[in-house]
Amino acid sequence: MDHIVTVQDAVTAFADFMEPTDAELDAIEREMPVILADVDLLDAYIVTLDRTPTELDARRIRRARRRALAARVALLNRTAPTSLPGGAA
Repeated sequence: MDHIVTVQDAVTAFADFMEPTDAELDAIEREMPVILADVDLLDAYIVTLDRTPTELDARRIRRARRRALAARVALLNRTAPTSLPGGAA
């Protein structure tokens, strides 16, 4: 007799306890500006995949790169603790 164990895996794969927690959803919400900036940067790169980048493309990539970096810095500034451990001055 063969036991079918994959049916149980398929049934429990989408169980309620597998949903993201409120803390995880809050973390995603905090990181959303970084995610969107990264998507814009990828879009700028994708545009130049099948052609030689023009000066306008290069400016678009530079702007998107600066926005992505600014979003990451803003996220770090919001989540960084006020004092760092180790006593560095």
